[in-house]
Amino acid sequence: MEQQPAARVKLSGREFYEKVLGAPKFVVAPMVDQSELPWRILARRYGAQLAYTPMINAKMYTTDHMKRYREECFNLEHGEEGGPEDRPLIVQFCANDPDQLLASARAIAPHCDAVDLNLGCPQEIAKRGRYGSFLQDDWELIYKLINTLHLNLDIPVTAKFRVFPTVEKTVEYAKMLESAGAQILTCHGRTREQRGQNSGLADWSKIKAVKEAVSVPVFANGNILFRSDIARCLEATGADAVMVAEGQLYNAALFHVTEDGDYHPIHANLALEYLDIVKRLKTPTGLSAVKGHLFKIMRPALNRETDLRDRLGALRSGTWAECIANYEIIAREMKERMERDAAAAPADLEPAFSGGIRVLPHWLAQPYFRPLPPAASTAEATIA
Repeated sequence: MEQQPAARVKLSGREFYEKVLGAPKFVVAPMVDQSELPWRILARRYGAQLAYTPMINAKMYTTDHMKRYREECFNLEHGEEGGPEDRPLIVQFCANDPDQLLASARAIAPHCDAVDLNLGCPQEIAKRGRYGSFLQDDWELIYKLINTLHLNLDIPVTAKFRVFPTVEKTVEYAKMLESAGAQILTCHGRTREQRGQNSGLADWSKIKAVKEAVSVPVFANGNILFRSDIARCLEATGADAVMVAEGQLYNAALFHVTEDGDYHPIHANLALEYLDIVKRLKTPTGLSAVKGHLFKIMRPALNRETDLRDRLGALRSGTWAECIANYEIIAREMKERMERDAAAAPADLEPAFSGGIRVLPHWLAQPYFRPLPPAASTAEATIA
């Protein structure tokens, strides 16, 4: 008789964070079309200790005719997503129906360490679909979504959420999420209205208040541009870990530990390393995700090397393999030009500052400072 795998012991809260996840400090955020498998593998090479999948729509995942969607957002055929190279891993869902959420979570539970509920997405698509931060006004439904998973899954449920305008309501909300069964809370220190050019600064004081009010581990999210920001965030918030989104997309080596602190490799090298992972995996990676990564990784130089930028943008036809090969040609050309520029630079070249913002040489991976509305202060430039 075939031996059945032993059932997993479901740990909770602090014990789950330490024994299953390994007490991570550096976490890659769930990012639509951007925290896909090859990016998670690359991130782990450079110090990421935990990664989240892109958000999966629980309603679409359980729909019979959505097979292609299921394969694209979490591919089970090749066993690589959630496999040995992809752990620890938390799969994130958006949902507004407890039964649909449970069905989708059960399908993926054997391939991850926990399931996360997205309560933070502030985009218009989330408003139309009634999920993400647009569930903030329906605490009863949120409680049921989390509690249903908590009571019926053999792995923990976690939640990522945005703050309210007041500390008091933010803390009350976090306590409700904990009481529903969330075993880790990720607190994004921005409100639902803070997005795009109106992002502003994340409020670390509200994250600190959440951490002091709950007993489960808390991850802090927001305002991480450089690796040196991580220690400041952990100290200011008392959080157990930092979760980084855009800051890590523009510098995949953000979490890398060096004696000098921040690590900024030549961005084209990161692009080529990412492409090598994409080519090696059996699990296919969508070309939109690949191109999106290349534009972000090499962004510091693309405004200078406009021919490469235009060629990259124009690549839309051909087979998957042909497109990847063409992406690689562009990245190699960028590498040659960046090595040329680095070799010609003075040995004692120091970072420049513009409006109080640290600007690194264009051949190095570095954060992107989103343009602000005309009335906003340059000093407030930040990323999500």
